[in-house]
Amino acid sequence: MPDSLDWDKLKTFHAAAETGSLTAAAERLRISQSAVSRQITSLEESLDTPLFHRHARGLTLTEQGRILFLTARDIAHKTALVQATVLNSRNKPQGRLRVSTPISLGSNWLTSVLPEFLAAYPEIDVEIVLEDDEHDLSSFQVDCALRPWPSTQGDVIERKLGTISQSLYASDSYLAKHGAPTSVEDLDNHAIVAFGDLMPARLHSTNWVLSVEREPDNPRKPVLSVSNLHGIMRAAEAGIGIAGIPDYMTALSRRLVRILPNVRGEPFDVFFVYPTELRGSVKAKVFREFLMRVTKNWES
Repeated sequence: MPDSLDWDKLKTFHAAAETGSLTAAAERLRISQSAVSRQITSLEESLDTPLFHRHARGLTLTEQGRILFLTARDIAHKTALVQATVLNSRNKPQGRLRVSTPISLGSNWLTSVLPEFLAAYPEIDVEIVLEDDEHDLSSFQVDCALRPWPSTQGDVIERKLGTISQSLYASDSYLAKHGAPTSVEDLDNHAIVAFGDLMPARLHSTNWVLSVEREPDNPRKPVLSVSNLHGIMRAAEAGIGIAGIPDYMTALSRRLVRILPNVRGEPFDVFFVYPTELRGSVKAKVFREFLMRVTKNWES
């Protein structure tokens, strides 16, 4: 017995066995009759046994041919099933979708809009990877990413989702105890929660609360420095101080109140990024379209 069987020859044998004719097999496979004959002869030689009795009325299987036919039929059925599944998956969003996103964006905004997507596409299993570093998409450990900065990686497809606005927020408890600032200058008299010196290099526009209406070399000093936007928001919710944060972050917060509405931080763009290898992925396509729709109201 050979180490492996050539599937093309096995497929030709299966067609000939089912139709009982070289001519009919050739018509089914859309190849010449002589090609069918050559492939069957080659398969018989590789197995060192005849597979058909050839006679004027057509072909009949030998005992060895019947044994091989049962296996070939099973393989043909499984191949057809796999082919149908693959073709179906091209048009039907399904399977696991792993999404890398910054901690604050993922935990405070993405989770608030995902119920609609999950209800619309129940056969897509979404996994959210919360991380503030830029995930290497070429490793294929995640399928796509949300990023508040343009991608620094090559061989990716990048789509701008929208622009995020930023405002000042404080908790009810803080405002009840300290009152609300009446002007930008009045921020000097209030406790501020911010990155401070812990600000990541990429997030250039998120420490604006320390420098708004101040000399560049004389920023406000935060009462508390936190190395993550989500942590800054939680500290503000706890009543520690005022925070200048992206407006999307309050989607799941009921304890923060917007103050000084005319004071805004520098807006920044958010991008949807995925490897070029997923260009034809239906699940990535529907997720991108969903995100582009729900981010239309970011700027306010």
